[in-house]
Amino acid sequence: MRRRAVPAVLEARGLSRRFGGLVAVADMTFTLRPKLAHAVIGPNGAGKSTLIDLLSGALRPDEGTIHLNGEDVTALPDWRRARAGIGRSFQRANLFSTLTAYENVRLAAQSTTPGWRLIGAVCDDAGTWDLALSALEQTGLEAVAEHPAGSLSHGQRRLLEIAVVLAALPDVLLFDEPLAGLGPEETAPVVKLLRKLASTHTMLLVEHDMDVVFAIAGQVTVMVDGRMLESGTPDAIRASAAVRDAYLGHRS
Repeated sequence: MRRRAVPAVLEARGLSRRFGGLVAVADMTFTLRPKLAHAVIGPNGAGKSTLIDLLSGALRPDEGTIHLNGEDVTALPDWRRARAGIGRSFQRANLFSTLTAYENVRLAAQSTTPGWRLIGAVCDDAGTWDLALSALEQTGLEAVAEHPAGSLSHGQRRLLEIAVVLAALPDVLLFDEPLAGLGPEETAPVVKLLRKLASTHTMLLVEHDMDVVFAIAGQVTVMVDGRMLESGTPDAIRASAAVRDAYLGHRS
């Protein structure tokens, strides 16, 4: 009996983006499956962050389409894609530093309320409180919920960014180098959280730490010069001579 194909949560077809004469992303086609972490790796300048910008709506593609749960979202701006179910983090902290951790997360939770606007009355819906508290609990930040975001450690701010993403109840998580700038002690709780989320969410992860990538991802896509070099399971990517030559080097 033939197995039924697992439907794609997010699907990109022929995505391309140019900046003048520079081709940042060229003809990228791939799918993100339910409850699977899909890592995108490659050398600096490969186009990984541009790819996330295209998927999240921060940039519009020159060619290609993006479908979320079967719906074409290519023309939607980033805020509408966020409402539709695409959540993302950034390489650099993107928080309100003077607001508490709880307030940062609750703003994201309130964005799920129909008709909500950033400028205006604060939503008193108890459901947004529950969403915010749940996101803080998932990320282990309950103890610092009332601390200003700017007073948190770098590792805690990374966790808070993930909490902000989770509070909006996204269908897809896009994480752009969530371990950037973290020391070993700060890395451990973020990696633990990513492992947990990888079993419950559809995730695209851009990360340079190959040990983390191979420990978390079920699918790995390698980009070089804006193009897909290869895509496959972690074992297949480890064994690929083309990937070793282009990016990984001769790792033991």
